Amino acid sequence: MIVSVVGARPQFIKAAVVSKALAQQGIAETIIHTGQHYDDKMSQIFWDELEIPAYSINLGIGSENHSLQTARMMEKIDEFLCSLQQKPKVVLVYGDTNSTLAASLVAAKLNLPIIHVEAGLRSFNREMPEEINRIVTDHLSSLLFCSSMESVEQLAKEGITSAVYNVGDVMMDAVRLFSAKAKEKINLKEVIDPEGEAYNIITIHRPSNTDNQNNLSQILDAIGTINATFIWPLHPRLAKRIKSMELPSNLLLKEPFSYLQMLSLIQHCDKVYTDSGGLQKEAYWMKKQCITLREETEWVETLHDNWNILAGSDKDKIIRASKVQAAINTWTPLYGDGFAGDKIAQIILQVYYP
Repeated sequence: MIVSVVGARPQFIKAAVVSKALAQQGIAETIIHTGQHYDDKMSQIFWDELEIPAYSINLGIGSENHSLQTARMMEKIDEFLCSLQQKPKVVLVYGDTNSTLAASLVAAKLNLPIIHVEAGLRSFNREMPEEINRIVTDHLSSLLFCSSMESVEQLAKEGITSAVYNVGDVMMDAVRLFSAKAKEKINLKEVIDPEGEAYNIITIHRPSNTDNQNNLSQILDAIGTINATFIWPLHPRLAKRIKSMELPSNLLLKEPFSYLQMLSLIQHCDKVYTDSGGLQKEAYWMKKQCITLREETEWVETLHDNWNILAGSDKDKIIRASKVQAAINTWTPLYGDGFAGDKIAQIILQVYYP
């Protein structure tokens, strides 16, 4: 039996792909939801919409500072794993959240093999908690699945060369699988009004932007000078913070969107402005230019030919980036062929179920 641990929106999307592939190979799976994302708009709707197998337990950890949140997750994950009548064959984790780190540390302490999906990514900024989570998880893992050769090469630089596979990105699988469903199921007019008006998407959730008043103000000031409508699905943690701020008139606040809603919005938008890692890729796959509100990205391949521009939280850089256009003939496929989940399940079958 595999125990998979998830806790945040991007991991729910990845699990929708990998869990389905595991089931097709006849591999039994138990899912732990840590509760890192606990708001229904950030959590339960993804399970319902993407038809992810039901989780066995929701640890209900919720929001805390990084150390306390990770510690509480470790305690609850350890308790659950030790309560199982059948010892897990392996623990599977995704990406770079505190849920990822907590599960990896507990599995290592219990001498359980760890599978890391989306291994080898590096922003080279250790002030980002996600960077620490990636590094520790990679160095504890027994089986590492990478999204690109860049990640494989990075692991090799760190001395990790065995059981490393370049399978492509499972989020590309999700875009391939669910884009058609989004077109069929989502009425854009119900999501934004008026339908048909040109718009950009902006998302902000990283503490370096949300918890730094100067950075947040510079981003919003830049948005206010750009002649375009911006749709902003507001992260619950940020809603209280902006109540006292004067927001640009071209910024339309919305509650968090479901995954299918977000896919539909990206399909019809002009550009994407974000500090999210996953949204950078989703924008790229749908051939939408991305302005990244960070100084670095782990998805370095997307930076070619201005498809992704690093602007940070600097007002002038954001405004300059907004005026740059990517030429459609420079777009090239990245991160696999959209069948990463199948490859992951097949390799797991070979390694752990020979």
